[in-house]
Amino acid sequence: MLQNKNNRETVEVSVASERAEAIGGVLIALFAALMAISQMVNGELEEEMMIAHNNVVSYSNWYQSKSIKESLKESELDYLTALISSGIVTDEKVQVIEDKIASVQKNIDKYNAEKTEILNGSAFVGKENWTQDIEGEIGVIIGVKEWQQLAATYDYATKKFDYGMLFFQICIVLGAVCIIIYDNPILQKSLIVLMIIFGITGTFLSIYGYILAP
Repeated sequence: MLQNKNNRETVEVSVASERAEAIGGVLIALFAALMAISQMVNGELEEEMMIAHNNVVSYSNWYQSKSIKESLKESELDYLTALISSGIVTDEKVQVIEDKIASVQKNIDKYNAEKTEILNGSAFVGKENWTQDIEGEIGVIIGVKEWQQLAATYDYATKKFDYGMLFFQICIVLGAVCIIIYDNPILQKSLIVLMIIFGITGTFLSIYGYILAP
């Protein structure tokens, strides 16, 4: 009878172990699939983040070029104003210089408006203040600050995906350990519970990262 009892216990342990291995294998397949999806989405978000970073640099350079042009016009305005103030310009030439001053001031105002739109975006300045175009189309500028915000948001979202994939990887490792362990159903069950916890955590982090993405 003792031998029959031992045989029965051995069979029960073997069945429980096989069941745990089967559950572990299914969970590995499930969370591996979720990790693959997360990696694909994260890759797309990282591409968008790089585009945003590149546009921050590009639009910042564009803003600086407008600033340089504005500074040159301001220097020209100071020079023309000084000419009139010094009395060097004869009376018949004063009107010419004043017309030139008005033209330069108009350019300064134009560059300043363009800088504001490039920095803050067309949506921020309003339709009445659209001055800068892109390939002949106005009102489509995404400002430097907007690109910076987009880049920061994409960066934060991709970090959540990175954490999520870390939890997926730990989950898969736990599943592999669960499968190779024999005749220890209690440990296998503990590993399966940990797999589920880490897998669900990775899933929630990935979903959170997706929600955060613009």
